[in-house]
Amino acid sequence: MKKIVLTAFCLAQTCLAPYAFADNAIRPLSLSIKGIRSEKPIPDRFAYCMPDGQGRSKDGGNISPAISWSGAPEATQSYALIVVDRDVPASFERANQPGKTIPKDFGRQDFYHWVLVNIPAQVHGLLEGKNSNGIAQGGKSVGKTDYGINGQNDYALMSSGPHGGYDGPCPPWNDERLHRYHFMVYALDVPSLALPNPIKGKQAEAAMAGHILAKGEVVGTYSNNPVWLSPSHDGVRAH
Repeated sequence: MKKIVLTAFCLAQTCLAPYAFADNAIRPLSLSIKGIRSEKPIPDRFAYCMPDGQGRSKDGGNISPAISWSGAPEATQSYALIVVDRDVPASFERANQPGKTIPKDFGRQDFYHWVLVNIPAQVHGLLEGKNSNGIAQGGKSVGKTDYGINGQNDYALMSSGPHGGYDGPCPPWNDERLHRYHFMVYALDVPSLALPNPIKGKQAEAAMAGHILAKGEVVGTYSNNPVWLSPSHDGVRAH
């Protein structure tokens, strides 16, 4: 039996996702996000909401970050970009409620912030603000663009509008857990994923199964809880 070694590399803003040295294993893809370093705070300009300085939150910049990738296998026919927060409370009854907190051990669920699939093989990145340049009243459209197909992010579960493409972090200000945001790019062996419109995160991940040649991942952090912004947690907030 072949020995499989799991490894992860991070250097500056570039991270190579964990991978296995084995036949037909998913290879590492070099992924870089300007302004976001692995396991470091996400700047407020990329957040959907940010601390208001009084223990609550207010609108953030909601700008999509500049992102680029390289090192894909020659067989790559398209890319997919997924951003997911796996630390979102499983229910929202206690979210942003004065006098209440959401404990660290409270149940959690995945919440998708960016779903972009069928990215052409010749595209190797997006400029800052390309997919979102602020909070759009009524949400943003889903569907085809010149750099892929915008799926629907999970803000559509909480407010009206299609909420296509990127919408940034906005964790509850009373959540005791620091949220981690997984920015992932996949190199695929198919030119497109056949999915119903609007495309959703879990659907996209299921459709990619068996077609992933390489993967890159950068994990940023964010919180609106004053506890995480205190001197005892120095460095959590990006300046």
